[in-house]
Amino acid sequence: MIGVLVADDQALIRASFRRLVDSAPGFRTIGEAATGAQAVTESARHRPDLVLMDVRMPVMDGIEATRRICADQPRTRVLIVTTFDLDEYVYGALRAGAAGFLLKDTPPAELIKSMNVIASGESLLAPTVTRRLIARFVSPASGVGGLDITEREREVLVLVARGMSNAEIAQSLYVSLSTVKTHVSNLLTKLDARTRVHLVIAAYETHLV
Repeated sequence: MIGVLVADDQALIRASFRRLVDSAPGFRTIGEAATGAQAVTESARHRPDLVLMDVRMPVMDGIEATRRICADQPRTRVLIVTTFDLDEYVYGALRAGAAGFLLKDTPPAELIKSMNVIASGESLLAPTVTRRLIARFVSPASGVGGLDITEREREVLVLVARGMSNAEIAQSLYVSLSTVKTHVSNLLTKLDARTRVHLVIAAYETHLV
């Protein structure tokens, strides 16, 4: 059973997320937090597998809470769920170690699917905001430099940037899942990226996609 901590300053949203989480097969809510500080405390207490984290909260925002949780509990995955698709705070949360983010208007079925993706160890960005987010923050002067990216790795990278999972990439390229995982691992090393989210950012920064 995957334990989930819900962190949001609005009680109504926390209740809605809790109902959604508890209705999803294999998931259960093990704690709630109304501030970033509470999220850090409750996360240390319950050791959740997944945290649904808002960005703007009192006492401590979601960015700092994400940074502390990811530093203290490497196995805990943080999924930002926010209203602000281009907010610099969201970008900061990704840099702090969040596995990805979605918008609060994401359909329930998509949120559950994304929770499964994050809990499985992968990362994601909301497909509708990926390019806008990257365009806001990447350096236009960046180049590919001396990176040795193969053609197949580039193909995999493009599909990762589109928000596809490893399984979907394997199906699209007609290769095995283990092959895709190897390519993704190589790309993480070559682009010095910690997660798939950072892989997408690095891909745009280096103009590989």
